Amino acid sequence: MSLPPCPKCNSEYVYQDQELMICPECGYEWNPTEVAEEEALDIRDSNGTRLQDGDKITFIKDLKVKGSSQVLKIGTKAVIRRMVEGKDHQLDCRVDGAGEMMITAAFVKKA
Repeated sequence: MSLPPCPKCNSEYVYQDQELMICPECGYEWNPTEVAEEEALDIRDSNGTRLQDGDKITFIKDLKVKGSSQVLKIGTKAVIRRMVEGKDHQLDCRVDGAGEMMITAAFVKKA
């Protein structure tokens, strides 16, 4: 019987103790039978406020749209559809007047 790797450190040396799974490398314990919420990404706006899916945001500076001559002006509003892990663009947003696009969290603030 193969056990899932540790969700924190990705170690394969996981063992089961009754209903809990335990990682001996990092000490993380979890219950695999519970419906676990996805690990929320800790993505913060330019002010340090934590962002979540569905939040409304505004741009804090003018941004050029890559591959287009369009410029998104300061104060443009958007809604976060989902957040993704990445170093360049963390927010998949629906921008007013521009459609769907990926945005870097450092250039927005929570509305």
